[in-house]
Amino acid sequence: MNRFFLLVTALLLLAACSQATPAPAEPTGTTAAAAPAPVPAAAEGFRTFAVVSEESTASYLVNEEFFADALRKYNIAVGKGVTIGSTQTVQGFLQLDLAGEQPLGENRFVVDLTGLTSDQSLRDGWLRDNALESNQFPEAVFVASSIAGAPENYTEGDEATFQLVGELTVRSISLPVTFDVTATLSRDTIRGVAEANVKMSDFGVTPPNFANTLVVTDLFTIRMELTAKEQK
Repeated sequence: MNRFFLLVTALLLLAACSQATPAPAEPTGTTAAAAPAPVPAAAEGFRTFAVVSEESTASYLVNEEFFADALRKYNIAVGKGVTIGSTQTVQGFLQLDLAGEQPLGENRFVVDLTGLTSDQSLRDGWLRDNALESNQFPEAVFVASSIAGAPENYTEGDEATFQLVGELTVRSISLPVTFDVTATLSRDTIRGVAEANVKMSDFGVTPPNFANTLVVTDLFTIRMELTAKEQK
């Protein structure tokens, strides 16, 4: 199985700059990714961290198995494996009060699905046109509602593990999803990795199963590798 990653989520949306000239019209039948919403002012005691896109990556990981026709038609080796598709078009923000009883404040994490690429352009095109339909639904959005399992006391510089519980929206379908997170806060920077296991079918996508060519598992992993800087 060559794993096939469907991505989706993860973290942090930056305020967008207004444009001096109108954007070009989109082709009929497509929807442009929405402009990032302004980051709201933080409540007293909260710190706002915004994603650094050039230092962040959103990926999907999925199991695929290729058969004889994949070799004959596309020169793809027969066998099983893990496929990864990734993009650095990740935006968002997270507000935290590490000393408060409710440490999680406003947050929103957005991934532009149109930029996902793997080691096979045919796979990327199938995802874009048939599975994610990213020309019509260009964004995956995650909004966390709570933090679970966080340490009672946190010292900056230490690695912390916890869960972000919230809602993931893909193809206009919103479902509860929990990300397992490992992160470190050092001065004004958070670096961390968040992972969640999700089924394609839960978001209205039928896993590919092409006779004598390939089979893809329904379950896949969303992986976010994020760097976020504090906004003063």
